[in-house]
Amino acid sequence: MVEESKRKKAPHDLPRLIQEVLAQLGYDLDSDTVVEQVRRLDIGLPVEDEFSVVCAWLGKCLLLHKLDQQQVPVTSKQRFQVPDLLAKFSTQTDKSPVLIEVKSKKGNVLSFKPDYLERLKRYADLVSMPLLIAWKFHNIWLLFEAKHMKKFNKNFNITFETAMKENLLGVLAGDIAYKIGEGAGLHFWLDQEELLSIENEKSKQTELEIMKFEDVYFTNYEKMRIVDLESDIKSLFATWDLAEKIEQVNSRTYLHYVAEKEGIQFTHMALVRLLSAENPHEIRPHWRSLLNKEKVISSVTDFSSALNKALDQKIVFSIFNIRPQNIPEFLKDDNSS
Repeated sequence: MVEESKRKKAPHDLPRLIQEVLAQLGYDLDSDTVVEQVRRLDIGLPVEDEFSVVCAWLGKCLLLHKLDQQQVPVTSKQRFQVPDLLAKFSTQTDKSPVLIEVKSKKGNVLSFKPDYLERLKRYADLVSMPLLIAWKFHNIWLLFEAKHMKKFNKNFNITFETAMKENLLGVLAGDIAYKIGEGAGLHFWLDQEELLSIENEKSKQTELEIMKFEDVYFTNYEKMRIVDLESDIKSLFATWDLAEKIEQVNSRTYLHYVAEKEGIQFTHMALVRLLSAENPHEIRPHWRSLLNKEKVISSVTDFSSALNKALDQKIVFSIFNIRPQNIPEFLKDDNSS
């Protein structure tokens, strides 16, 4: 029998999912078919759910919700395409929300058919709202104005490089990039307590011994030892690829996990690593259930504040506020050129 605490709670909008499946397929269905179709629909939505959770966690989102895409009359689908999301951010300088169409594609080029993009634009013009595209490229989220997609042969395309240059996730939603300084990291010191046995096999010697932890500490990039480090700052190391180094001095073993020279991390990508660290048994975060949580991460109270404190303590070497090449009108103030 499965323990109650280990059971996964059904999504709060499960009735909507079931209703949508029944509406699409008809009501003359057996229960197994309904369950399977609901499962497939729930699998297809995580990319929208993930982007929604990311925006909420970054801290500048005032409101974001899915748009009902059931259109009437049916003929309206020939002229209008309802985008996935409506959102309002505190960084906007006008009153209008923005519309966001969400896509996931690993290829270097995101491509829309002309009629599809035109239907999205007609809807945006109809409600007088800016149209943005959110693109998940591998593990990186990009957010840009739809106008940056250019026609090439038959379709409207945008490359990863162009989307990165016009990325609004920072100035609009609050995403930042950071770098942990070279040499900052976590260190363990173990002492041999008892040697149990030594085995020799094919000229290879294996020792079985009991070790005990004598000390655990952190260092900043100036190699200064920090013992009492705040929990939020400790969590930053879980977002970074640390190099492992083992040092043997007599009966002592030193384990060093330190940042190397290369590397940069985005806040939205750090979220995935923090979720994986808190739930190592899950293959991927269950974004739909995270939509209902007021606090997405339990290990970090304020990620932005943790970065600034770590910068002061010389653990974080740099923090980057990345701006796009072209600032949209809805982000310009009266003094902007």
